[in-house]
Amino acid sequence: MDRMKVLTGKRAAFHTLGCKLNFAETATLSDSLVELGAQVVGEDEAADICVVNSCSVTEVAEQKCRQFIRRFARRNPGALVVVMGCYAQLRADELRQMDGVSLVVGIGDKGRVAELICERFVNDAAEGFGCNMDTPDSHLATAFVPACSRGARTRYFLKVQDGCNYFCSYCTIPFARGRSRNGSIASLVEQAQRVAAEGGREIVITGVNIGDFGRSTGETFLELIKALDTVEGIDRYRISSIEPNLLTEEIIEFCSRSRAFMPHFHIPLQSGSDKVLSLMRRRYDTALFRAKTELVHRLMPDAFIGVDVIVGMRGETDELFEESYAFLESLDIAQLHVFSYSERPGTRALQIAHSVSPQEKHERSRRLIELSKRKLHDFYSRFVGTQRPVLWEHSAEGKPLQGFTDNYIRVTAPEDFSPNADRIEEFTLTSRILDNDA
Repeated sequence: MDRMKVLTGKRAAFHTLGCKLNFAETATLSDSLVELGAQVVGEDEAADICVVNSCSVTEVAEQKCRQFIRRFARRNPGALVVVMGCYAQLRADELRQMDGVSLVVGIGDKGRVAELICERFVNDAAEGFGCNMDTPDSHLATAFVPACSRGARTRYFLKVQDGCNYFCSYCTIPFARGRSRNGSIASLVEQAQRVAAEGGREIVITGVNIGDFGRSTGETFLELIKALDTVEGIDRYRISSIEPNLLTEEIIEFCSRSRAFMPHFHIPLQSGSDKVLSLMRRRYDTALFRAKTELVHRLMPDAFIGVDVIVGMRGETDELFEESYAFLESLDIAQLHVFSYSERPGTRALQIAHSVSPQEKHERSRRLIELSKRKLHDFYSRFVGTQRPVLWEHSAEGKPLQGFTDNYIRVTAPEDFSPNADRIEEFTLTSRILDNDA
């Protein structure tokens, strides 16, 4: 089959929900379809191929997936509507029953999406794209499918690992994405070199559980970041998220003296209560978490530390939430990313008796979001009047340039300052940066 002729002139639209990993995988699929002759258009434009890369982390995420599927089908009657991602893996039968859905692609076929799209145009285009009940395979993936996407002109997201072996009690990711697996260091260094050749200056290292890197190849995450640090042309690396028990002293120490790894960590905590962490089946306690953040600040005093936290987990009583709040308040961190617990079918958490009302979840979220705002304000305030290196990024026409410092402070160029886009320049931070969100 000459796939190039099949997709020539076809218009492809995409909508991605969920994590940075999904966005990287969507970008890779988009590039593949372009190579096969398709033209990428905006999600509000007429399209022959509509792809929803789905998320299933919460009930709200699944609801948004269904909304975008219906929107694509309504705006593009007769189009091939493809659903991929975690929701497609966990709820394939449900999605096949939705009007307008043409193709549901599970994790096991993630590397074959472009091929499956081409096959549907060859076999079904003349008769219309009904939902194919025979594809895809619903088995979990065992192979690592590489992905790399461009965010801002200068920033790329490089997938280094996929899947998870942890089976936390509230989480469906191991069922949706399979067991932990990764690319080889050599292949990932090659991708980083291609990013540099395209003009990329910064790479965010992404994955599901990147600290678990190496299960497929016998390598380690420390060996990976040491190799990436040698790639010429890449000025900055950021580690998107790493479990506290896998953020070793050696990794922190290397980042503190490396050429290109920034003083910026995102470390999921999920709860500041040891009792709740146990109910979640997390692999650390609050003492370990505090020790890791203190080590980061001892070696990198200006480091930005972002923290994930879940409120309203089953078993989180009022007393345990207050314990969690007090622990979070005591930490030297820059920002909280707050999520409300969402019950997921098939998870162990459903066996926990005590449940938290939606109203109480909302109130706890509100309090933590306010705490996060105070911490972010305090972190930014520490650097007013100081100079930091800023990587300036292209902005929308008529808008001032924006960029990030090495320690992840978002800055906007004032009217009397004209930095060069795609360049790293020293910039004196002023109080106006406090009006921005990181």
